[in-house]
Amino acid sequence: MIDITDKINTLRTAKAKAVLKVSDVSIKAIKNNSVPKGDVFASARTAGLLAAKNTSLTLPHCHPIPVEFTEINFLIKKSNVIEINIEVKTIYKTGCEMEALYGVSVCALTVYDMLKPIDKNIIIGEISLTSKSGGKSDTLISSAANLKASVIVVSDSVFSGKSKDTSGKIISDKLKSYGIKVKNNLTVPDEEKLLTDKIKKEIKNGADIIITTGGTGASARDITGETVRKIIDKDLSGLMEAARIFGQNKTPYSMMSDGASGFSGKTLILTFPGSPSGVKDYLNALLPYVFHLFDVRKGERH
Repeated sequence: MIDITDKINTLRTAKAKAVLKVSDVSIKAIKNNSVPKGDVFASARTAGLLAAKNTSLTLPHCHPIPVEFTEINFLIKKSNVIEINIEVKTIYKTGCEMEALYGVSVCALTVYDMLKPIDKNIIIGEISLTSKSGGKSDTLISSAANLKASVIVVSDSVFSGKSKDTSGKIISDKLKSYGIKVKNNLTVPDEEKLLTDKIKKEIKNGADIIITTGGTGASARDITGETVRKIIDKDLSGLMEAARIFGQNKTPYSMMSDGASGFSGKTLILTFPGSPSGVKDYLNALLPYVFHLFDVRKGERH
């Protein structure tokens, strides 16, 4: 199966439908509840619910997910057409479109099975996904292409040349993948004044986003968090809380990161850990969702 461990839980919804063409005798028997095998729609609904909840047991590459809502409706339309509609919801790392499609397919097969003793002309026609929502593909990132970012590596060892920067490049590459213009190769030692000066310079140069990496630990030299808190005028600590919680699901050390986040004027400042794995977790937790902040700052609604 595809690795989804780097994804975050979000509300995801999927709707699907199936269409069957039957004979007059079937429509009459359904309406009169005289089908020999019993209540057609009740049986099909039960089968569809069970199928949606157990999709991964049949489809080998489908992740097992917590199906938290399923609704199935049947509609008898003109020309002896039966339309089945299903809606599935989950709060998870991956979508539920296969659960919707599998559930509605089993509904259609159950209707076929219930009616075949009295109708030899049943046709299962369209089976389709009608809508899906949730996840990163649903996040509007159109404003990201106009943003400018600066990535600042806060590290004594990188600044002195004893170590090679990896985390800064990971951040830069991710930002560029969203079309953001990135200013690279900004490195400072773990010194409050030098970091303050560098951040304020990037703000003056028009950076929309400044992301630091490093200096968020608990050692005496780790001063990034406390330094940034003195610079921001609009605290958004919830961003760091979300990132730490995401990382905490993978490692118990994520909670030890002393990150800060918020706006200084029109510039969003985020403080990431120094480790490449920590940086990847923070990127997965926050991007592209934080770009919406710039729409909100312009007066648009959440």
